[in-house]
Order: sequence, then structure tokens, then C-alpha cells
Amino acid sequence: MELATRLFGLARSGETEALAAYVDAGVPVNLANDKGDTLLMLAAYHGHPATVRALLERGAEPDRPNDRHQTPLAGVVFKGEDEVMEALLAAGADPRAGSPSAVDTAAIFGKHDLLARFGAA
Repeated sequence: MELATRLFGLARSGETEALAAYVDAGVPVNLANDKGDTLLMLAAYHGHPATVRALLERGAEPDRPNDRHQTPLAGVVFKGEDEVMEALLAAGADPRAGSPSAVDTAAIFGKHDLLARFGAA
């Protein structure tokens, strides 16, 4: 339990090298906490593009939702993390996945540029 807490903290704080070393040593790249938030979700939501890219390069699922059906992409649309959003999209994240989806989130907050980016305008 202590190790898991440390890993989720590394994802939240964007400690890319340390987190990547744990994953490279065998920690599941899609490890999730009690709310279903994966390491990728936490790194994305807290705005750490390098950590997001490192996790994606190691096989993290870009569209894996948490227990509330939110995806990392929808979270970064809400937070306005453009560099993280681009990393997720480059890895194949689907703007229509989850509930609310990234498309839904962009519409709710009037982010018309993102709706156009997602092909939903």
C-alpha cells in the first residue's frame, strides 16, 4: 500500500524518471487507485506532459476511464493542459470516449477551438 501511494504521488508531481523506472521494473503501467484513476490520469490531470509521454510510451491506455467514466483527455480539456492534450491525441486518445467525453467537456466550457480540433464543430 505504501508503494502504491508513492507511485500515485510520483504521477501527481510529475517525477517522470522515478515513475518510469518503477514501470520499467514491473509496476503495471495502468495501475489505478481506489477511484480508478490510473497513473496516466493523475499525471495528465496535474499537467505533466513528460510523464504522460513516458507512460504512453510504456503502454498506458490513453482512453482508460476512471470509476466516474472520465478519461484523461476529458480531464485535460477541463484543466486546459494543451501539451498534455496533444500527447494524448498523438497516442490515439478518442475525444468521444468517456462520459462526459472531451468533446462534451469542450462544449460545456465553450472551447470552440477544441471542438474544431476534435472534428465536432
